[in-house]
Formats: sequence, C-alpha cells, structure tokens
Amino acid sequence: MQLSKESVLAKANAASKNTLMETLNIEMVDYGSDFLVARMPVNSRVYQPDGVLHGGATAALAESVGSFASHIFIDIENKFVRGLEITANHLKSVTEGYVYAKATFLHKGRTTQLIDIRVTDDNDNLISVCRLSTISLPKKK
Repeated sequence: MQLSKESVLAKANAASKNTLMETLNIEMVDYGSDFLVARMPVNSRVYQPDGVLHGGATAALAESVGSFASHIFIDIENKFVRGLEITANHLKSVTEGYVYAKATFLHKGRTTQLIDIRVTDDNDNLISVCRLSTISLPKKK
C-alpha cells in the first residue's frame, strides 16, 4: 500500500520533535516515489561566525534528509537505518532564505544504500553536493 505524500511528510516531521532536526528547523517538504526534499532556514542559528551558512549545518540537513529517505524506502517493520559516511562539497555561500536538500538514490540495496543529496537555495543555485551511505540492519526480535 502506497502512503500519501501528506502522510509521509507528516510522519517524518512528527518524528523530528525534540531532535537536531527540530533545533535547526529542518522540515520535510516534498516526497515522491524516488526522492525526498527537506528545507532549512538560513539565519543566525546556522551561521558561521562571519554570517554565512555553516557547512556543518548543511551536512546535518543532508544527513537528515538522506537518512529519512532510507528509512522511508525500506522495510521499517523489520529493519532500522544508520548512516555510515557522509561527504559534502560546499560550492557557494548563503546568508538568508532557505536551503533545500533533495535526496535521490544512486544505489538502493537490501543492506546498503547510497544517496545523492543536492542542496540548493531559494533561486535553485547549487550550494552543496553531498553523498550519504546508509546501512539497513535487522531489528532484534
């Protein structure tokens, strides 16, 4: 049974309560059969000391959306997801507005997943290119 877009986004955002995602105001905003999009406001909460978006906040946004994507697209009744590695290449600075992270799979295996995450600004300029690898492990019964 395919869940509705609204249902998936509501569940993902509800799961973010009392987490780093809530602290950084990261919210899932779009979902399709092969992607998930999150956004984060760019303001003083995510700045470096010189007033631009911190690369660590960008990486947190990327890992959040990528991990949620793995979680959504696997058998969550029997498995759980953990991140293995994240890389981030920062290409442009941002000082205001929102950044959007779109996660798409490069590899969706039974055990490991590789996710491409493109981070853009309000004008669709590419800000960062990230890669996240995750692992799906069986839940203990």
